[in-house]
Amino acid sequence: MTEQVGMAIIGGSGLYEMAGLEDTRPIEVDTPFGKPSAPIVVGTLEGVRVAFLARHGIGHHIMPSEVPYRANIFALKTLGVQRIVSISACGSLKEGFEPGHIVIPDQIYDNTHKRSRTFFGDGFVAHVGVADPFCEDLSGQLESAVREAGGVIHRGGAFITIEGPRFSTKAESNTYRGWGMSIVGMTASPEAFLAREAEICYATMAHVTDYDVWHVSEAPVTVEMVIQTLTKNTKLAQESVHILAQRLKEERDCACGQALASAMITNKDAIPPKTLQKLDLLVSKYL
Repeated sequence: MTEQVGMAIIGGSGLYEMAGLEDTRPIEVDTPFGKPSAPIVVGTLEGVRVAFLARHGIGHHIMPSEVPYRANIFALKTLGVQRIVSISACGSLKEGFEPGHIVIPDQIYDNTHKRSRTFFGDGFVAHVGVADPFCEDLSGQLESAVREAGGVIHRGGAFITIEGPRFSTKAESNTYRGWGMSIVGMTASPEAFLAREAEICYATMAHVTDYDVWHVSEAPVTVEMVIQTLTKNTKLAQESVHILAQRLKEERDCACGQALASAMITNKDAIPPKTLQKLDLLVSKYL
């Protein structure tokens, strides 16, 4: 793959294309983990080569549990992507995180149970560090861009990922609040963890669309409610990405690019050749 892309945008519910991309072309990528959710659209944004991937496919036909997360991240890695900005919808678990606000979380609680969470396995073991699952450097640059675009933003907070596709019960929502969670969504995990294994910086621009179902004076979340808020915020999201592309630091000031350096524990001679070949893109610089 000759295309080299510096940054990728993964669009979630309500964001299925990236306005302003010039000189675009769709790229079909095959990976050892299957095909990604949709063709990856690569173009130029503010002088930066940027890739856009619709997480739920064209027309939003892929459920959160069915998103090919490994294929998506691996495909972006083949394009040379070093930074990923995830744009997603979320429910607020805090009074002050109001619908229409933006949250850039710094923690994830994985409450899913159906998803493949790692590229490794099949005779090859690695334990990647994710104490801080979002890239601090990229999150900071994203925060500055959203503020400049005029968004009401909250930096930090724990993002709990639920399996879906249903929304939470009141008992679940109140439990998450009791645990200290800040926002709830369905796609942050395993996406962030796979990005770390691929040594790609990852940050989330989470758009608060509702108060989930815990708020006694607000209506419980519905699809219509989510889409209405996301439609209003689409311009803000796109403007923020434009500003980020303009201001993006050329060099990464973080350790994401060396995440596997001390993570792999299997002796090279014990790794099955087929597995080693499959993961060559991720591990060749170390082995």
